[in-house]
Amino acid sequence: MADARRPGFSLLIAETTVLTGYAYGFPVGGAGPWWAGFDGYVRGSLLHRVAPGRLFVVSGIVVASRVRREYQDRAWNLARRLQRRLLADHGAAFGVTLVEARDDGIVETLRSWGWRSAADGTLTAVPPGSCRVLVLTAGT
Repeated sequence: MADARRPGFSLLIAETTVLTGYAYGFPVGGAGPWWAGFDGYVRGSLLHRVAPGRLFVVSGIVVASRVRREYQDRAWNLARRLQRRLLADHGAAFGVTLVEARDDGIVETLRSWGWRSAADGTLTAVPPGSCRVLVLTAGT
């Protein structure tokens, strides 16, 4: 996994007596090769709206299927806690992730955990491509 080699890479693991979930990603500054995966999906102005070092790419959140279906909107939901912790540990103002445009199920699940389209509100996206950009505000 290329993400693990990025500066500041973080992996959070949730477990009881077994692994129950994990989330991972990396913080980004105002420029650099990390943006390559987002080219064509988000205008560079996103970087200027976020203080340098306050943007965190959430590469993945993996939780049991029941977490994706039950209590998605609750603050104590495992996926919500993992994503909040990733952002808080890095002092990030926003989390950002790419999701395949055709994967409505994942988009719907992420939205239930507080993610929104980068095209919503003040964060703008370029015309639709093969991926959607979702943004998570810290504390969500």
